[in-house]
Amino acid sequence: MIIGTLGPQGSFSEKAAKQWNNEAKLHYYDDIFDTVDALLRNEVDYSIVPIENSIEGSITLTLDLLMEQQLIITGEVIVQIEHCLLSIGKRHEIKVIMSIPQALSQCKKYIKKNFKKIEVRSTLSTSHAAKLASESKEIAAIASRESAMIYGLEILDENIQDMNENFTRFIVIGKAVPPPTGNDNTSLIVYLEKNRPGALYEILGEFANKGIDLTKIESRPTKKALGDYLFYIDLKGHIEDRIIKDALGKVKGKVGMLKILGSYPAAK
Repeated sequence: MIIGTLGPQGSFSEKAAKQWNNEAKLHYYDDIFDTVDALLRNEVDYSIVPIENSIEGSITLTLDLLMEQQLIITGEVIVQIEHCLLSIGKRHEIKVIMSIPQALSQCKKYIKKNFKKIEVRSTLSTSHAAKLASESKEIAAIASRESAMIYGLEILDENIQDMNENFTRFIVIGKAVPPPTGNDNTSLIVYLEKNRPGALYEILGEFANKGIDLTKIESRPTKKALGDYLFYIDLKGHIEDRIIKDALGKVKGKVGMLKILGSYPAAK
């Protein structure tokens, strides 16, 4: 099995991939788009990308790709995120702090308190930031402990995220819907097409009437017109469950579009 993941080595995406399947071969890509595209080009059997963080919320690029491409979610992984400040230099030598935008945002209080006048730059991944930090004493990276070991960096500070409870949910994208396990989630996108008072309420009511647990609902612009939205919904159950089938059948008749992204085992 070959899994595509965000690289280089030491990224939290790599950690998610190993947590999902520790025996698979990993192929590393520069960004989320390339990681997903690798699956579409059949370079890998699965791709693993982040979809939401408990502090920063959803990864909008991932949501957009799920809408724009024909992708199937076949699994999910939840990884606890512990950010560290890494460098080969001393604290007083640091002139630039680098990481992905989400990590920088998750550590903004720490940065403001300890490095007020330091330049902050975005990178494609936390491990990419660590790799760059290994090349200069003036650069510090916000990245994982694993990155420190891989790139020969010192951990100057650990657990620097603003909230201790920091988790990122990753989705596994594959080519076929796995069979029901009895503990599954289903993800879908709904487009109302013609909004009217109570339209969304009617859709949600179909799930409520059947006792289906909705674990997430989020709106995203269609990018076609101002005020025009898609709704991303996660729910408990599998599309092969009769109760889910019945609910989706009724919802489909009330919306302009219903796109099922996949049914997959819930993260342990």
